[in-house]
Amino acid sequence: MIENDFTADVEQCLQVLQQGGIIVYPTDTVWGLGCDATNSEAVEKIIALKKRPAEKSFVVLVSSEREVLQYVAAPDLAVFSYLEQAPKPTTVIYENAIGLADNVLATNGSVAMRICSDAFCKYLIKRFRKPIVSTSANTSGIPAPAFFKDIEPVIVDGVDYAVRYRRSDTTPTEPSAIITWQNGMIHFIRK
Repeated sequence: MIENDFTADVEQCLQVLQQGGIIVYPTDTVWGLGCDATNSEAVEKIIALKKRPAEKSFVVLVSSEREVLQYVAAPDLAVFSYLEQAPKPTTVIYENAIGLADNVLATNGSVAMRICSDAFCKYLIKRFRKPIVSTSANTSGIPAPAFFKDIEPVIVDGVDYAVRYRRSDTTPTEPSAIITWQNGMIHFIRK
């Protein structure tokens, strides 16, 4: 059974995110670790918890095309038409990110960003009014958890809040596709 009301979870998440904390939460793909994508200290907490190399960039979730335009300088708008018809959640690597924490970005200043369609994530991001980091809820080198029950205890215990919504959900999930979009051409990094 999937829990339907996530209002209490959203309120808890908002409190944690606004204070620079980290959450474990269900996304439109796998369970993720999240924080304010504009707060470098919060991002550092995720890097430490995951025991992840600091130079690796992160995926950032937004709730709309408008938010992509707020955090990316001059993206090719044609990518949005592709995303509307994409067969699965798709993360786009955009050049020229702006307004995000430096430790979220790749060394070349690009950002991996996904417009999230999941109702919980979309609502949380709209209420937070900022993008949220999304990285799989696992320590570096361990497989990404598709279900809450697969998340390592060290991760659940290491966050400021673990969302209750969808903990019992066992609907199969998989990571997003990852693409770059240059001169109207799509290049798949992960299908």
